[in-house]
Amino acid sequence: MSYSVGQVAGFAGVTVRTLHHYDDIGLLAPGERSHAGHRRYNDADLDRLQQILFYRELGFPLDEVAALLDDPAADPRAHLRRQHELLTARIEKLQKMATAVEHAMEARKMGIDLTPEERFEVFGEKDPEQYAEEAEQRWGGTEAYAESQRRAARYTKDDWKRLQAEVAAWSERYAALMAAGEPPSGEAATAMAEEHRQHICTWYYDCPYEMHVALAEMYVADERFKEFYDTMRPGLAEHLRDAITANAARRTS
Repeated sequence: MSYSVGQVAGFAGVTVRTLHHYDDIGLLAPGERSHAGHRRYNDADLDRLQQILFYRELGFPLDEVAALLDDPAADPRAHLRRQHELLTARIEKLQKMATAVEHAMEARKMGIDLTPEERFEVFGEKDPEQYAEEAEQRWGGTEAYAESQRRAARYTKDDWKRLQAEVAAWSERYAALMAAGEPPSGEAATAMAEEHRQHICTWYYDCPYEMHVALAEMYVADERFKEFYDTMRPGLAEHLRDAITANAARRTS
């Protein structure tokens, strides 16, 4: 049995564009073609895609994934054992981070001291308090949340305008970077990932690399964050996640 590119995208939770890209770079070439020349994927292709996605989730660049999977001496079972070990280590690290975050929080409410008219002028339809209750429930006990609320409470309308302008300028440059075909692990993308981290440190709270990587995972996993970044350019959330991961690895190695 074989499957169309659309079916495989649905199975794997990736985009058709991603599968086309994997084919173009030789990472995942479909085993079959229809009479009309359309891609058809067989079970072996699905197995390889699963391995690719495991390694991608673990932060491996595509070229390293290809080298790992195309190693003639590699045992498929060894791949699974290694991936299980890496995933287990990541889960343990994130659990420790979550525990630390839960024990550190103190602030309770959004502290944006603007009139309704000023909020509309600065933020438009993106109400900064739209997810305030959920944010408090999820992170209300962390020092990072408390610090972000302390800082936000002091910001004036001009401060918020400057913050928004920085975000807009950064997003335009990042979208242009993607349009130019810059890889997430390249110098340009990782430099902008570092800018992203510094923006958080400047405006909200201290964001060490480990925390930045955890946030990047949320940008892809949480549909609202993903939509925020993908409206800048389709695929930007995942590209940024990979750039943040690469930047953290480069600067902490």
